[in-house]
Amino acid sequence: MDDLQLLREMRSDVGSAPPATLARGREKLMAKIGQSSTAEETRPKATDTPIRFRRRFLFASAAAALIVGGIVVADVVRPGAPGATAEAAEVLNNAAAVSLHASDAVVGAGQYLKIETKELTGGGAQTTDGREVNWQETTGGKVYIPANREGEWVWNREPRVPLESSTDEAKALAAEMAERDSHRPAGQPSSVGIVRAPGGAFYGNEPAAIIGTPLKDAGNLPKDPRALLDLVYERTKGAGKTPDSEAFVTIADGLRTGAVPAELRAALYKAAALIPGVTLSDRQATVDGRTGTAIGIPSPDGAARTDIIIDPASGLVIGEQSVLLKDYPGSPAGTVTSWSSVRTSVVNSAP
Repeated sequence: MDDLQLLREMRSDVGSAPPATLARGREKLMAKIGQSSTAEETRPKATDTPIRFRRRFLFASAAAALIVGGIVVADVVRPGAPGATAEAAEVLNNAAAVSLHASDAVVGAGQYLKIETKELTGGGAQTTDGREVNWQETTGGKVYIPANREGEWVWNREPRVPLESSTDEAKALAAEMAERDSHRPAGQPSSVGIVRAPGGAFYGNEPAAIIGTPLKDAGNLPKDPRALLDLVYERTKGAGKTPDSEAFVTIADGLRTGAVPAELRAALYKAAALIPGVTLSDRQATVDGRTGTAIGIPSPDGAARTDIIIDPASGLVIGEQSVLLKDYPGSPAGTVTSWSSVRTSVVNSAP
């Protein structure tokens, strides 16, 4: 398969990509799921991301969201429509209240905050005859954050494994991609295995609380929900399909890292409650064996919805999912096309 043209993926080592690539990938992944491959605007090319099951919101692991941050300088955008539905706002405001009354995990000297993620995402490749082969696959990773956050962070990245239901051709292509990944030229590290970085600056990117603000500066972000949301709109102007969907995605990025302090989590929840179009999706959403309340926003074309799943008892985001809102061949409306889970705990050692 030397002449096989493999397409690049939005992988869990997203931090290694340059900012311009991340911006392009972000917009592509918010495009309509299942859009016709004849539509030139979003049709995958040989150098584009072969997305069929993956979107920017399930975008990558919590680790990737934690290490990716960039600033978009723009004017403030303030949509005039009302905020989230009453039901969604109630859930989000309750999560904010729980966050403020809950204590953040205490990480003692020599200990680590462990953030473990699991994902069901999508991969794909294009053969020389122009056929696109797509499949679903699982992956995951663990980030270990030391008590002194300026110390050495450890990121253990797991391989991507196609589902057993995948075709033999898809499995073979996935294996080919994995083999090439493990033999990258010098200076292009594999996306699997352990990487270490002082202060969590994997691939040179500081850990971010939200786009444009390093995690170490999280305390400087506005705690007033409207001011915080205005800042999010400012930094994401021109990205995504709409200001509201991109604002929700950006807030979700911060919430699902598992590393932002309780006061900021509460402000992010309240800010999300001000976003028009945010709805209560499911009071009993299950992800990776845990159940929570799903809050989401539909894509502008109504094709799919992206959700965060909140544990109402802890006020933490325990996962996220992408759900079809329209029927597609082999995937009826209501199908969960991708999901990600996040668990946090305190451990005594790191790999």
